[in-house]
Amino acid sequence: MKKIVFAVLALVALVAVIAVVPSQKTNADFLRIHIRADSNDSADQGVKYQVKNAVVDFLTPYLCKATTKQKAMSIVKSHLGDIEAVCDKVLLQNGFSYKSHAKLTQEQFPDRAYGDVTLAAGVYDALIIELGSGSGNNWWCVVYPPLCFVGGESNGTNQIIYKSKLQQIINDWKSAR
Repeated sequence: MKKIVFAVLALVALVAVIAVVPSQKTNADFLRIHIRADSNDSADQGVKYQVKNAVVDFLTPYLCKATTKQKAMSIVKSHLGDIEAVCDKVLLQNGFSYKSHAKLTQEQFPDRAYGDVTLAAGVYDALIIELGSGSGNNWWCVVYPPLCFVGGESNGTNQIIYKSKLQQIINDWKSAR
């Protein structure tokens, strides 16, 4: 029994090491997302988060099928018009007359930490969504690998909480002992 437990723990450790690999990737391995509010007015900032939630909800079913960054970029590119429609619907529902603009481009980003994963400053491929003038504060995260979409949740503090079914099984097993 101890050998089985040890083997399971060794497997869990291996999976944990593999899960940390994104921190060893280069800028070219990531597709980021950047949503820019129209202004820093509280209403514009508030609708930015509603747009973010709608975009995440819209893209998640598509991006869960992306096994590479190139596939994620292709999915996003093929849905740029749909992304704008999702954004514009949220804006209209909240009484805003301005529209959104979505594009895939390369852009400079500063250092950014997502939990234990830190992305170095540099130029990244990115989905850029500008709401209205796009001159307000922004929200950003990572589309691929999916730190903000599939497998990660935002807890409101710009930290990513990773959930592991295997870890939950081990924790449940430990608490049952």
